[in-house]
Amino acid sequence: MSVVLGYDESPGAVHALRVAIEVAAAFGEPLVLVYGAAPPGSVGEEAAAHREVLHEAGRTALDHAVSVADKAGVTTTVEVIDRKPPDALIDAAERHAARFIVVGSWGESPLRGALLGSTPHKLLHLSRTPVLCVPTED
Repeated sequence: MSVVLGYDESPGAVHALRVAIEVAAAFGEPLVLVYGAAPPGSVGEEAAAHREVLHEAGRTALDHAVSVADKAGVTTTVEVIDRKPPDALIDAAERHAARFIVVGSWGESPLRGALLGSTPHKLLHLSRTPVLCVPTED
């Protein structure tokens, strides 16, 4: 089993990283760090450029998370996946037999999350893996 974390260096994700490390360490399981990197379009030269920029941003963000997890003694796997974040996290959770998917929230209202389609909101409705949604710090 494993713990899957959606990570993008946002304030909510940084707080969720700390919680995910604690959970992974408590269960003695690896932490799978996931960055969903779906480009806005999928055709033409611009799509390839967008994909490369998103992959670079994902690798940079995940490097930070790996460093923090390494200091805590938690083993990590890194995945930059060409899908929207909710789909990328669900896919990774299924492939890695995740105990939990951990994500941070931005403190959005439930209505705003439902209307705009926040990642935590989508995961809570679509994932068969339990979702641990970590609120932002004050």
